[in-house]
Amino acid sequence: MNTIPTEYRLEGDGTSIQTLPKVSLHDHLDGGLRPQTLIELADEIGVEVPAPDAEALATWFTERSNSGSLVEYLKTFDLTTAVMQTRSGLQRIAREFVQDLAADGVIYGEIRWAPEQHLTRGLTLDEAVEAVQAGIEEGIDDVRHQGRAIRAGQLVTAMRHADRGLEIAELAVRHRDRGVVGFDIAGAEAGFPASRHRTAFDFLASQFFPVTVHAGEADGVDSIRSALLDGRALRLGHGVRVAEDLTIERQDDENTYVSLGSLAQWVRDREIALETSPSSNLQTGAIAAWGDELVDHPFDLLYQLGFRVTVNPDNRLQSGTSLTRELALLSDAFGYDLDDFETFQLNAAASAFLPLDDREELAELIQDGFDEA
Repeated sequence: MNTIPTEYRLEGDGTSIQTLPKVSLHDHLDGGLRPQTLIELADEIGVEVPAPDAEALATWFTERSNSGSLVEYLKTFDLTTAVMQTRSGLQRIAREFVQDLAADGVIYGEIRWAPEQHLTRGLTLDEAVEAVQAGIEEGIDDVRHQGRAIRAGQLVTAMRHADRGLEIAELAVRHRDRGVVGFDIAGAEAGFPASRHRTAFDFLASQFFPVTVHAGEADGVDSIRSALLDGRALRLGHGVRVAEDLTIERQDDENTYVSLGSLAQWVRDREIALETSPSSNLQTGAIAAWGDELVDHPFDLLYQLGFRVTVNPDNRLQSGTSLTRELALLSDAFGYDLDDFETFQLNAAASAFLPLDDREELAELIQDGFDEA
């Protein structure tokens, strides 16, 4: 069973946030396992888990993830990836992942994961991608049989601290017509700029293959600059530290007057999407420069300044969250209403790694769903 909560409603009119049509652009496969599934898969292959039942295991993940450090946060993935080393394990997890997205009201989701981390039990890179795609397609069929619809694509990710960037880029392009919609680099950000994988990004550009890059999470403006210049990123994974390139000139009772540095101006004016993940950003210390509560998050400032902000769960297991919950938390912090939520979803639809016609169709589905809310 999935654990998507159902109680989140928009204050004022009581609209169910869960039933609103949503787009998820930043959602890690190895951060979205159901705790019970993890326990069962671990038992099958002899991996020890640190808690006796699903509820306790979910608590263990959230407590360990509230570290204030991306490096410490990433250590919890040692356990999830350990049970994702077989075709059957990957297929089951991908299938349930899609089911859980649909249960949360998601109508299009991009599922990112790093195949190079799933080869310890004999799978090849291509076999791993094929296993995940099989699970995604099964999940889509399950949702269809329930009378609903969802689309999903893979974002194949290279680990930025490793040296397999070009190999993973070639893997992504090899599967571009079989479920893979884009490329990403992830992992420890500080000290591992996108420029380390310039050869991979050159290849992807030559193939006109879309790229998002984790940047502006555990490192600042220079990391974002490298993502844009070396990575040719069309979106920024998190990207919240682009706010370091903003200067608050003055404030009064009603307004805040802000000037933008050249990098921030470029990101805003080119409508380069920020894949923000509010709960995760708190857990990893991504917004430590501004505070340690959600109301301190620069999300609202970026939104008010016209940046293309999107809302994402990042890792549902580690953050004990869902896209519905992330929207509810933002509404509580900043007073957002239905129109704001629609804007966030239209931003995500416009930034999806889909052909233009499909993005326009996705936007229409969102608008129709919000009109009916």
